[in-house]
Amino acid sequence: MEKVSNEELDRLLLAMVKSAEGISDLLFVAGKPPQIEVHGALETSAIEFPEKVLSAERTESLARTILNENPKLLRDLQEHGSCDCSYELKNFCRFRVNIYRQSGSFAMVLRRLQPLVPSLDMLGLAPVFHEIVKEKTGLIFVTGGSGNGKTTTLAALLNEINATEKVHVVTLEDPVEFLHPPLKSTFSQRELGRDFFNFPDGLRAALRQAPKVILVGEIRDRETMEIALTAGETGHLVFSTLHTISAGQTINRILGMFTKDEEQQVRERLEGTLRYIVGQRLVPKKQGGRLLVTELMGSSLRTREVIQQGENDNRRLHDIIEAGSSSGWHSFEQSLLKAYEEDLVTEETALLYCVNKPTMRQRLDISNSRRRTAKPIDAVSMMVVPAADSSTTPVAASTAAPAVKPKAATAH
Repeated sequence: MEKVSNEELDRLLLAMVKSAEGISDLLFVAGKPPQIEVHGALETSAIEFPEKVLSAERTESLARTILNENPKLLRDLQEHGSCDCSYELKNFCRFRVNIYRQSGSFAMVLRRLQPLVPSLDMLGLAPVFHEIVKEKTGLIFVTGGSGNGKTTTLAALLNEINATEKVHVVTLEDPVEFLHPPLKSTFSQRELGRDFFNFPDGLRAALRQAPKVILVGEIRDRETMEIALTAGETGHLVFSTLHTISAGQTINRILGMFTKDEEQQVRERLEGTLRYIVGQRLVPKKQGGRLLVTELMGSSLRTREVIQQGENDNRRLHDIIEAGSSSGWHSFEQSLLKAYEEDLVTEETALLYCVNKPTMRQRLDISNSRRRTAKPIDAVSMMVVPAADSSTTPVAASTAAPAVKPKAATAH
């Protein structure tokens, strides 16, 4: 199969990226025209393309240009049916690429990466996120489904460390997405398949590379989790991601990586090392685009008790999170209700993206009721009855009225 030239691929990608604002992904699937994802919605790209739809041969030739005969990527594609890599559109942007097989042909999705490392303030994250990066040891998880901005949030957290701390930061990524410039920190950014060959070995090696901060792109198995726990216990600050939707589910996912006999020991280790769990979702905004909503839980006596002993009817992480608002903690329901009351999202969106629907429904009803009964102060007419004649019909107070001491006031 002949590859297309890099110049031809670059022209195509550049035209697609420039065809609309808010593009996050480019999709190439045989039988469909090239597509773009704009603010979470899939659209056909408006660019002129030689063929109405992509043929299997055309899609494969585009994919092989990105693969560039890389033996590791070809082996992954052969053995696992998909592979991950990065691709740079020179002097414009970079992509995280997943090439996979479907219906016997090649397909690929290119996630557009922002050229600049974001800051916490650029993402509009709560002030408590500045406290997260002050931790010196332990585990910090950013959780959520694919495409919900976990990598971007982690990049912003590391960017804050880079701007404030003189430390060595080692990242293990698949692939490297944000390139951190040299500021106060020293970064060693390692890519799976190019600089290391599996996460457990890469993380073990990282412990010998004198880091104070370690980023593990994703913890996928028990062995990597066990090494991460050890790293958190031995004076390292470890950031990572999990595909979970709440703090409670995150704890259960970690415990599920180990056997039942090991559960109590893992609970005790986790109790001592877990610092924060950040859950996040990108939800559609009322006026277009997407809004980042988060759940955040830190470490306290109550959370450590739940981690060690488990949840029950009288001891639930969700309730503890909502009671921790003075520390900046918040649930998805609290974040979504705030966004709804600020007219950023619709009622349907708030219900769709919450974790606890009955609770969310109840809070929305209370909020709606409060809106219906509230009246602006300036809509209330203030009336006075002149003291000289109590039978006189009340008139609206005015700066032109005689300076007579009012006897009574009535609101209508």
